[in-house]
Amino acid sequence: MTITVAIMGRPNVGKSTLFNRLVGRKIALVDDQPGVTRDRREGEAQIGDLKFRVFDTAGLDDAKKDTLEARMSAQAETAVSEADLVFFVIDARAGVTPMDREFAERVRRRGKPVVLVANKAESRAAQPGLMESFELGFGEPLQISAEHGEGMDLLYDAIAPYAEQSVEAEGEDRAEGPLRLAII
Repeated sequence: MTITVAIMGRPNVGKSTLFNRLVGRKIALVDDQPGVTRDRREGEAQIGDLKFRVFDTAGLDDAKKDTLEARMSAQAETAVSEADLVFFVIDARAGVTPMDREFAERVRRRGKPVVLVANKAESRAAQPGLMESFELGFGEPLQISAEHGEGMDLLYDAIAPYAEQSVEAEGEDRAEGPLRLAII
């Protein structure tokens, strides 16, 4: 059994860039204009020897019912419910926005383990945003640059304990099952 990670956050924080980095190829569209991702993407990701399933989402959006944005947001919520772990991504250069705060609370209500990922943290301009990010209540932010591949070791360290739990749980499931024996 492999673990599943959902990449969440407001539009244009680099979720799709991170997804592409993790799966090792450009599957998700990336653009400077917010809202390019329209649906949930799924891929097989790898960091070092650690393999896992990852969801790229359109991000959470505060949209009116029965709109495209509302359907996109619902897909993002579904991804969170199916995930074992959530990467909550912020743009470290932009700092924490009211939308980040609102979406952090929505993710928190799901009761899933959350890793705070501060993307675009490769420059000094990110320092104030990194300090602000503690207010979201998800612990110390992992400083990465999805575009440049920096900080992937930090993501590895964040995922590894959940992957180990998943392997242990799978082993327990097998141990509890009936013994299957074939005599030929």
